[in-house]
Amino acid sequence: MSRQKTHWEIVHAERRALADDLTPLSDKEWATPSLCTGWTVHDVLAHLVNDATTTRLSFVAQLAAARFDFDALNQRGVESERRARPLDTLARFREVADRTSSAPTPAATRYVEAIVHGEDIRRPLGIAHTYPVDAVLEAIVHQRKTPVAMGGGRELAAGRRLVVTDAGTTAANPLSLGQGPAVRGTAIDLLLWLSGRDIAPEAIS
Repeated sequence: MSRQKTHWEIVHAERRALADDLTPLSDKEWATPSLCTGWTVHDVLAHLVNDATTTRLSFVAQLAAARFDFDALNQRGVESERRARPLDTLARFREVADRTSSAPTPAATRYVEAIVHGEDIRRPLGIAHTYPVDAVLEAIVHQRKTPVAMGGGRELAAGRRLVVTDAGTTAANPLSLGQGPAVRGTAIDLLLWLSGRDIAPEAIS
């Protein structure tokens, strides 16, 4: 099995799992504020629809139309895919869940989109989900190198050692990335922290 196929199989599985988790939501729950500042759960799902349908050419055209403002680009994407009824947006998400189109970005960004936005939605709703550890770790490596201005945490991680408390050879020998004072947390919490999410103080120590 090729690495690319494995990558897309994981992304597709995460999209389908999220769709299943969202099926029973009430109208009130769809309006829940997500971990993405200013976006509801419904908005984040619309963003994921837009992400799944974006191609290399459409990304370049849309970015130029947004005058190279990534925030404006993302907001336009939400507005274009957000249906009046959340269940219609969810149905559209299921339709595009198995697409393999992508913006011209590293493959790891697909993990970031699927996993971080999955938590943006699930955590405020109290929905637990277990993500593939290798995918989370690959997303962490990517976000450590990505500037904050581009949605990553390079400046946050600079001069710090990330200690992944739930990954490594043993509990006494956890995975460690970088050098400097330690920042400890589970893989998913460290990924969210590196992605600019407001993680509770007890989650990252």
